[in-house]
Amino acid sequence: MEMQILNNTLHNIWPMLVIFLVVIIAIRITTIRVNHEKFLFYREFLNLTFIIYAMLLFQLLTDTELNTSSGFNLIPFTEILRYPIGTHGFMMNVVGNILIFLPFGYFVSGYVKASKVSHILVISFITSFVVEIVQYYIGRSFDIDDILLNVVGSIIGFLLYIALNAIEKHLPRIFRSTAFYNILCILIFAVFFVYFTRIIGLGWF
Repeated sequence: MEMQILNNTLHNIWPMLVIFLVVIIAIRITTIRVNHEKFLFYREFLNLTFIIYAMLLFQLLTDTELNTSSGFNLIPFTEILRYPIGTHGFMMNVVGNILIFLPFGYFVSGYVKASKVSHILVISFITSFVVEIVQYYIGRSFDIDDILLNVVGSIIGFLLYIALNAIEKHLPRIFRSTAFYNILCILIFAVFFVYFTRIIGLGWF
């Protein structure tokens, strides 16, 4: 069910996504050439990955077709405690709201070089709060629990960023090299490209 929602979201926004990415890539290539910047494939790839994630995230969060409720909840834990642990509702509304913002916490932590949880806490709260306000005015619901869960997800993403950075320092030099990161990102790109072409129905693979 969750993968089907993701697939549908990707299928709906792929034309805008392709155009936007082509423009961004053209701008970045021109910027690198004009300013004689050092080109690092894995960094450019991570930046594009965040753009794709952000577009999917906000499309998913503002899609009125996915509306399952409407209203205004300001009482913490009302919706969190509504679903028994392990049920489909719990996985979709509790675990889902945490996981959907985990990449946000990771990417933003890397971008701002966050070293304290407060660095990501404020950004994730503001982002989730604005999302909930917009959802309310487009016919979905404003739920304080969604904000709490999104912030928790962002904090987990921050902790993942800190943990991976700590682990990286103890890895053999070859696994910390630019070449290794580039190869890893190329493999990830190849997998995503095959997945993407299947979702949009090109049928190349």
